[in-house]
Amino acid sequence: MGAIVAIVGRPNVGKSTFFNRLIQRREAIVDAVSGVTRDRHYGKSDWNGREFSLIDTGGYVLGSDDVFEKEIDRQVELAIGEADAIIFMVDVESGITGMDEDVAKLLRKVDKPVFLAVNKVDNAQRMADAVEFYALGLGEYYTLSSINGSGTGELLDALVEVLPDVKEEESELPRFAVVGRPNAGKSSFINALIGEDRYIVTDIAGTTRDSIDTKYNQFGFEFNLVDTAGIRRKSKVKEDLEFYSVMRSVRAIEHCDVCILMLDATRGFDGQVENIFWLAQRNNKGIVILVNKWDLVEKETNSVKEYTAKIKQAIAPFEDVPILFISVMTKQRIYKAIETAVDVFKNRSKKIVTRKLNDIMLPIIEHTPPPAYKGKYVKIKFCTQLPTPYPQFAFFCNLPQYVRDPYKRFLENKLRENFDFTGVPITIFMRKK
Repeated sequence: MGAIVAIVGRPNVGKSTFFNRLIQRREAIVDAVSGVTRDRHYGKSDWNGREFSLIDTGGYVLGSDDVFEKEIDRQVELAIGEADAIIFMVDVESGITGMDEDVAKLLRKVDKPVFLAVNKVDNAQRMADAVEFYALGLGEYYTLSSINGSGTGELLDALVEVLPDVKEEESELPRFAVVGRPNAGKSSFINALIGEDRYIVTDIAGTTRDSIDTKYNQFGFEFNLVDTAGIRRKSKVKEDLEFYSVMRSVRAIEHCDVCILMLDATRGFDGQVENIFWLAQRNNKGIVILVNKWDLVEKETNSVKEYTAKIKQAIAPFEDVPILFISVMTKQRIYKAIETAVDVFKNRSKKIVTRKLNDIMLPIIEHTPPPAYKGKYVKIKFCTQLPTPYPQFAFFCNLPQYVRDPYKRFLENKLRENFDFTGVPITIFMRKK
């Protein structure tokens, strides 16, 4: 579990370039996952062995300057509420602008670490010009050039020093996070389970606070519910930007074992829900999809089967995910939902004995070996499950570099057929024997 770092600042100061530079090593590795639609504003980075999640708050706002000012204030407030540390980026070419001053004013009140990064400093003259940023009242600043990367090292050294050391909490209890876009029925779902209005389901003026854990013990289930519903939007703000829901979900997703992804049946599995799904998958969390408000859908036109097929199409190739149709209002299947989440949790922590794994997988591989590549034959000799918190497998062979993605997917499907990993992403590594 990593800390969360947000990059704030007005447009065109180079936030995205900086963001891309920090995550690109990682992205290049992770992106081997076949054509995932990705939100370009969230990524993982690491520096000196410390991993953290990076959120770029830029690039969301279109419109006139005054819209922009309100918007940027909101983004900064959100970053203050959600992140462990904040990088505030300014641009030495334009000097201090009114908007920079506004942002600085918000940041001066914060008791979280704020790093002032002066960008586009690529010569001695600009180094001298950067001094004026002391006037923002945020203390020391870091000069860098996000285009060529100079200066980023010093900033990152200082940054990882202050990040909280988030260790996997050794809680025996599984942690389930209820995520989804606003108004999908998350709070009502939690209320229905807990049986009391712990979360008052109304639009009250916004208070961002960390997700709350509720210990749940009923019907033989025991787990912690990590709630994101407690994070309200200001009632004045009726926006429904991807970014806000995604950012809200990031923290909850990183800190849970299983994501219960809720969607409103009348709205479907849209881009925003897909983004949250993708976040959960990229973070190797267990996933259960709940289609809520099923009682409101015209059944003739929309059978469970068709609806399920549509969702599976959207989440392919990782289709082995439980999809339940529920109604929180009528309490239909809400306990089934929890039971399913418990099963997924068990699947995620399942360990398969090496001998059993080889007894089943080697004959399958022998029967359907990897296709020859450039006239070379790949021989897989042995496989084992790695000792990680979620399912990862290593297959040892003579030419790991020649095993292509389609064959890895074939192996994954065979693992799923034989060992029930429903709801859990699986990673497969080819290693040199």
